[in-house]
Amino acid sequence: MNEKNKQKSGLSGSVLFKGRKIRRLMFNNEWWFSVVDVCGALAESTNARDYWYRVKSRVEDEEKIQLSTICRQLKLEADDGKMRETDCANTEGLFRIIQSVPSPKAEPFKRWLAKVGYERIQEIANPELAMDRMKRIYEKKGYPKEWIEKRSRGIAVRHSLTDEWRDRGIKRGTEYAILTNEIMESTFGLKVDDYKKVKGLESENLRDHMNDMELILTMLGEATTTELTKVRDSKGFVPLKKDANDGGSIAGRTRDDIEKQTGKKIVNPNNFLLN
Repeated sequence: MNEKNKQKSGLSGSVLFKGRKIRRLMFNNEWWFSVVDVCGALAESTNARDYWYRVKSRVEDEEKIQLSTICRQLKLEADDGKMRETDCANTEGLFRIIQSVPSPKAEPFKRWLAKVGYERIQEIANPELAMDRMKRIYEKKGYPKEWIEKRSRGIAVRHSLTDEWRDRGIKRGTEYAILTNEIMESTFGLKVDDYKKVKGLESENLRDHMNDMELILTMLGEATTTELTKVRDSKGFVPLKKDANDGGSIAGRTRDDIEKQTGKKIVNPNNFLLN
């Protein structure tokens, strides 16, 4: 699974193991961890990247197994603040990699990793725990609580919409992206990638850099689309695309009215980009 992936938005951050930072990212509804960080924590190496390379080479020579095949290249924040592609593995993959790292810390790390996995299981059973965790992550990044509440509500609205899409025959990936772009373009006059360019973003999550009004209009477009889909009982890509266009257009007309009354453009380069 080491082919290039177009990374979907997700929560990111880091956790500590014995005082060592382990970067991680929520991807495909599970945590993926930086393998280099894990190797550095286990081996206490001053050059964790080189250590990981030597582990891969040794396992390939001795066991004829390529550890890189259980990793994904995902973008994590590097020490210089830039987002860089990094070898990442999920919990199952890390257990396999740890077996190849000769370290007295291996067993404590396995127990730590099992605890992290258990917390994720708890969050699936009780989604409020996941929301609380998400809020704490945003707070640590410096976002104000009022903004976090809107962002949290926006995530709930988004999930309701994507649940409808899934149940009505839409496949994750390209079709989700097309429908999302339909709503965004009808609401703001910009597709997601173009909107990110306006804000000077690259791999970052666009919604994490929206202001209050942008978040509210995004919620309006997606909530209206969800309601139209339910009322019309739409099924299949073409009818759902029309719902997305209509829902976004309603939010777009609201945006137009706000701009006329305030004399200010909603879409602007200002964002919550935090260094």
